[in-house]
Amino acid sequence: MREHLVRLFRYDAWANSEVLASLGAANPPPARSVRLLAHILSAEKLWLERLSGEKPSLPVWPEFNLSECEQQASELKALWTGYFSSLDGNTLGQPVTYHNSKGEAFSSAKQDILLHVTMHGSYHRGQIATDMRTAGFAPAYTDFIHAVRQGFIE
Repeated sequence: MREHLVRLFRYDAWANSEVLASLGAANPPPARSVRLLAHILSAEKLWLERLSGEKPSLPVWPEFNLSECEQQASELKALWTGYFSSLDGNTLGQPVTYHNSKGEAFSSAKQDILLHVTMHGSYHRGQIATDMRTAGFAPAYTDFIHAVRQGFIE
């Protein structure tokens, strides 16, 4: 399971970089698309902090510009790599207790949180693709199977 999750996070980092490139090519990029990407990145960091027992350092919906999104994406890629390098696959079923943005307490298995992070990003990248098309721009092609077929992820 650990290796499968690592692969999904490689895909997630690749897909986020593809979205960044497509937003960078749009002039100007749709504000809603940038806001959605900022949310994806902030939520990823929030979940990493929850998994690490840290307090959230960013709001759920930050006001990042495209450059700040690029910086966050680069930082997150390194942070997730570090997290997985020290993750014991035998602990994936262990619960993590945390509070959501409304202050409500929850407990979820590490593996469920990690799967959620990748699915959450895919959900919002789909919204970004729709938003980009509506604004007249070509969205990034971020399908998982495309990334595998093209050798972008192992």
